[in-house]
Amino acid sequence: MPSVRSFSPAAPPRPPRRPRSRPVLAAVALGGVVCCLLTGWGAYRLWNGAPYPEVDPHVVATRLGAEAGRVENDLALPAGPRSLPDRMETGTCYHRGLRSLAHIDEGRPDVRTFSLEQETTGIPEDTARTAQERLRSRLSQQGWKLISRNISTTGFRFENQDTGDQVHVDWYKHTGTLAFRIYAPCGKIPDGYPL
Repeated sequence: MPSVRSFSPAAPPRPPRRPRSRPVLAAVALGGVVCCLLTGWGAYRLWNGAPYPEVDPHVVATRLGAEAGRVENDLALPAGPRSLPDRMETGTCYHRGLRSLAHIDEGRPDVRTFSLEQETTGIPEDTARTAQERLRSRLSQQGWKLISRNISTTGFRFENQDTGDQVHVDWYKHTGTLAFRIYAPCGKIPDGYPL
């Protein structure tokens, strides 16, 4: 008797693997490059923080000088001993982001604040309050925002929402001194600009 072979059907042949098309490979490569760039930018931003805006010190000085003139006109103080804002002062600004932890209390030479100040002594309280109210009224009408009050015996601070500039006004009862300060926030100055 002839032997019977068991017959098992052969597995169907696998279809040949299709090579990926070039557009898909290009998209994957581009996605990888974009991902690497975004990661690098994020790490840089985390380390350095938000950049300071670039400023032209001459433009800032002109803007602060014009505002100081308006403040002086609004206050309309009687003649008296006065320290005039003869020059713009600059102040220190610091590193931002995680870099600030590596440079604690180390100012940046390329980023500065700007301010003009004036003090007038011998001003009675009622005169000081009337002068301050005129200034407060004008700043409010022009859209400046009150950010703090009663800094000194009587005083306030307003901020221009467009430029970040601030007007600080204080009156000190013990000396009768009315002082105002026009302040511009930190800005990055051009390389090589003499201060």
